[in-house]
Amino acid sequence: MRILMLAQSYPPIGQEGDVRNLSVGLAPRSQDVTGASTGQPGSKAGQSENGVSSERRQIPRPPTISVIICAYTEDRWELMRQSVASVQGQSLQPCEIIVCIDHNEILFHRCAAYWADSAACTPPIRVIQNKYDGHLGSARNTAAETAAGEILAFLDDDAAADKDWLQILTDPYHDERIGAVGGRPLPVFEAGRPAWFPVQFDWVFGCAYDGLPTSRGPLAHLIGANMSVRRTLLEQVGGFHSDNHDDMDMSHRVAHIRGREAVIYEPAATVRHFVPASRPTWKYFWRRCFFVNKGKVEAFAQMGDAAALGAETRFVWYALAKAVPRGISQAAKGDAYGLARSAAIIAGMGLAAAGHVAGRIELARRLRRQRQQATRQVFDTAAQAGGREK
Repeated sequence: MRILMLAQSYPPIGQEGDVRNLSVGLAPRSQDVTGASTGQPGSKAGQSENGVSSERRQIPRPPTISVIICAYTEDRWELMRQSVASVQGQSLQPCEIIVCIDHNEILFHRCAAYWADSAACTPPIRVIQNKYDGHLGSARNTAAETAAGEILAFLDDDAAADKDWLQILTDPYHDERIGAVGGRPLPVFEAGRPAWFPVQFDWVFGCAYDGLPTSRGPLAHLIGANMSVRRTLLEQVGGFHSDNHDDMDMSHRVAHIRGREAVIYEPAATVRHFVPASRPTWKYFWRRCFFVNKGKVEAFAQMGDAAALGAETRFVWYALAKAVPRGISQAAKGDAYGLARSAAIIAGMGLAAAGHVAGRIELARRLRRQRQQATRQVFDTAAQAGGREK
C-alpha cells in the first residue's frame, strides 16, 4: 500500500517539513486476535427442562483496548514515564501499552531496559521501533499493526491521563455506529499561560481550545494527543496517511465511510498535556498558524472526497464573531490584555489565510510540474518508438 505522508508532526523552528511518498501499510487482520466467540445471537444454546429449546441471552463483551504512546526524544523522558504510569493507573485497564520509539536508538534501548520486566505485568508494556521512514503518523501505523486491541487509544508522550480517561473515552464504543472518539487535552504550562495568548488558539499546542463542543457530540477533527479509533476502521482507511495532520486525516476518512456521526468528541475524557516554556511565544504562534494551514492544503488534496472544510469555516466564524468582540469587551472592563488577545486572534487568522494561499500556490506548482513531466514522458516514448521504426 502506498501512502503519502508529511515529514514531521511538529516541524522544528525554521523547517516546514518535506512531502514524501512512503511505503506504509496497516495490514488488515483476517480474524480477531481475542478469538473468543460465544455464538451468534438467536442461536439455539440449550434445552429447557420441558424439552423446549431456549435462546441464550448474550451480554455484549466490552472491547479490548490497546494504548499507544509514541516518543522520539530523550528530552521528554520524565514526561513519558508519567504518561505510561498514568495509563497503568487507569480505572479501566487496557489489554496492553505499546511504546513506539521514532528513529532514536538510544531512547529505544533506554525504554526497553526500563520496561524490560513489564511484559508480564498487567497491563503488559511493549517497546517497539518505528519501522517506516516517516515520524508520528508512521510510528502510530507501526504500533497499530502489532496491537492486539479492538480499540486503539493514542496518548502523547508528554500527556498524562486522568484516572478515568480510558473508561470515558471508550464508553461510546458500546454503540456499534461509533468509529472514532477523541477526548480533551488540557494544557499544563511550564511557565504559566501568557496573558496575551487567546484560548481559541490552544490548538497550536495540541490542546483543546475555546470553540469545541462542551458535551459529547460529533467533531470533524479529533486531537491526536487524546484520541481513539476502532482498529478495523483504521485498517479500512489505510492507516494514518500524514505525519503533520494524522489526526485530521484519520478523522475525515472515518467520517467519510461511516458518516459524521461516527466521529465524536467526549470532553469528559481528559488528559494533561505539557506545554514547555518555548511554545507560548509569538514566534511559535505565528509559525504554527502559518505552516499548519499551509500543510493542510496538501493533506486535504490527498484525502480526495473525504476532505471537508466545514470545521475550519466554523472556527473562523466563531473566533471573529465571538472571541474578538469578547476580548474588546474584557478590555473595556479593565482587562489590560483583552485587546492583545483580540489582536492575536486577528493576526492568527491572517497568518492562517496566508498559509492557505501559500499552500495552494505550492500545490498548483507541484501539479503543473507533474503534468509537464508526464507530457515529456509521452513525447520521449513517442520519439523512441519512431526511432525504432526507422
